[in-house]
Amino acid sequence: MAIKPPEFQITSAHRVACDGGEGALGHPRVWLTVDPDKGYVECPYCDKLYVEEDRAQAILASMGMSQAG
Repeated sequence: MAIKPPEFQITSAHRVACDGGEGALGHPRVWLTVDPDKGYVECPYCDKLYVEEDRAQAILASMGMSQAG
């Protein structure tokens, strides 16, 4: 069975909040800052990627993912 790629969200903000998005089944809200060198940040709880809008296509392609999901 293939491993499902991580969930991602394209953002124009450099600071984002993540709470797992599952209501009571989520995780504590954390504030994350997009790394200016990498162009993305990964949530330490749920592994969701927040990808900088201007570089999303190249970043996702380098990870073997696409914006189409």
